[in-house]
Amino acid sequence: MALGTATAPYELRFDAGRICLDLLSTTHPQERLDSVPVLRAWITGSGLVPADTVLAHADATWPAAFRELRTQIDRLVRGWPGAGVTTYDFALARVNDLARTAPPAPRAVRGEDGRLVRQLDGPPDCAALLASVARDAVDLLTDPVARAALRQCEGDNCRIVYLDTSRGRRRRWCSSEVCGNRERVARHRRRAALARA
Repeated sequence: MALGTATAPYELRFDAGRICLDLLSTTHPQERLDSVPVLRAWITGSGLVPADTVLAHADATWPAAFRELRTQIDRLVRGWPGAGVTTYDFALARVNDLARTAPPAPRAVRGEDGRLVRQLDGPPDCAALLASVARDAVDLLTDPVARAALRQCEGDNCRIVYLDTSRGRRRRWCSSEVCGNRERVARHRRRAALARA
């Protein structure tokens, strides 16, 4: 889901290329996972669950659990060279621990039109959803090709890390529509200012 298609009044981004990286994006430009409704929207928007999955059982402990996982993934993805081995090892142990839980069990059922659609076997609990994101992080971090494609957005004040799957691996921004557009506008303004001077 691209920027602008998220549920208002908050803005969620799903353009980093992996679910675990999309979770990292929920801190930019400010904290997004500050309530249960926003977390529900993120869980659905990220594709962790089918769009029609009811998440009414999510409670106030869920956002804190997802924020804690996000912190550990961030430490691993960025490598936190200044944080020391202990912090990195703790993050690694925590992500591995969360990945052990079984993720939500999908099943194929006939939809109203007769086509097969994905549905979950039952309401997913928080641990199962965290496991899905943690497993995605483990897959990313242990895949040398994917790990080599990790990029930090070059946009001003943008901390988003994304997976560069572009041809030639020359993608510079987390989103051409967001940071890329800001850069193009800034470049145009600089040229216009020089032309006026």
